[in-house]
Amino acid sequence: MPIDLSGKTVLITGATGQLGRVMARTLAQAGANTVLHYHGNAAKAAELKTEIEALGRACVTVQADITDFQAVQLMSENALNALGKVDIVVANAVIQYEWTSILEQPLEDYRSQFESCVLQSVHLAKTFAPAMIERGQGRFIGINTECAMQNFPGQSAYTAGKRGMDGIYRVLAKEIGEYGITVNQVAPGWTISEKDRENNSEHQASYSQHVPLKRRGTDQEIANTVLFLASDLASYITGAYIPVCGGNVIPSI
Repeated sequence: MPIDLSGKTVLITGATGQLGRVMARTLAQAGANTVLHYHGNAAKAAELKTEIEALGRACVTVQADITDFQAVQLMSENALNALGKVDIVVANAVIQYEWTSILEQPLEDYRSQFESCVLQSVHLAKTFAPAMIERGQGRFIGINTECAMQNFPGQSAYTAGKRGMDGIYRVLAKEIGEYGITVNQVAPGWTISEKDRENNSEHQASYSQHVPLKRRGTDQEIANTVLFLASDLASYITGAYIPVCGGNVIPSI
């Protein structure tokens, strides 16, 4: 059964990132008009916009600091002026930093993860949910991580931010579900991206040997899960945390 998102508009934060760009292409291929958020990579955003418009979809690029509420509101205004509405919000952006132990991790890294995981989610909900409530439909899809279940050494700031994000998404699912809006999370494992293909680093035996499917997932497999959650096929799924990691982490019941 093909997925058709014709007439829908999706906003993807961090759309120029390794996973974001594949999500953008995939949802556009399914018919969605696209709002491409970026923070600093204007050139990649413009390149991606050209790709999506070549598919016959409307597309706009918007620059914003997703940790700044006023910047997110301005991003929304620019998106609405260009495309009229946003039906699907994919929260993919996150601040990158160097991982180390809790005792050595700079405090600023904990702040950056809180701001880019938790506050981004709050900013997007406050900005885009009211119009979805009025229309009686909408989708929020957060990109979480398998690390939120692993809690391995060195992951503390990232795990803390993503576990906080998980709390926001679970509560939001209960608060706005009555309006026909679903709120879900996709949790990738260590995913093969364009950068891996360029660097011939797709195969990481030390990681894959612990994965039940014995391989790393791909950026396209992450995008496919996002596409499913964005579609009517997932109309009765909300509040879910869905690992896309070959079984490397398995939520219990």
